[in-house]
Amino acid sequence: MEPLGDDVRRELRGLGPEAGVGDLAEAWPAAVGPEIARNAWPARVQRDGTLVVHTRDAVWGFELTQRAGDIASRLPGKPVLKFVPGPLPEPGENASDAPDPAPEATLEQAEEAARWAASIEDDELRELVARAARASLARAANDRSV
Repeated sequence: MEPLGDDVRRELRGLGPEAGVGDLAEAWPAAVGPEIARNAWPARVQRDGTLVVHTRDAVWGFELTQRAGDIASRLPGKPVLKFVPGPLPEPGENASDAPDPAPEATLEQAEEAARWAASIEDDELRELVARAARASLARAANDRSV
């Protein structure tokens, strides 16, 4: 077997500026944080050096366009950024896609969730509703503290 490194480098050189998207994608999570990295991801580099970033939807694209200068200043080469709706990596394809750990519900939150679900007759459904309510209450309390 022959090493492929030289062949890969030769092919990447043929891509021109596209080859730089790997370095930018590697730096992306640290530059933007986990929330933005889950909703926007570097897709390609245009011939003029503009980094095209796919976003979950147009709303994310608009919001991030407002912050483009700040984000670009934290990326290698400080590229011009263009945000457009497009496909994002599937969960697990990049480290920032790991879900945030769910906050633990307090005893009071768990009791309130159980009260909300108590009138549901089906045992399995009652437990699912109570679990969802606990998670919702815990996350809402956690979000308020930020």
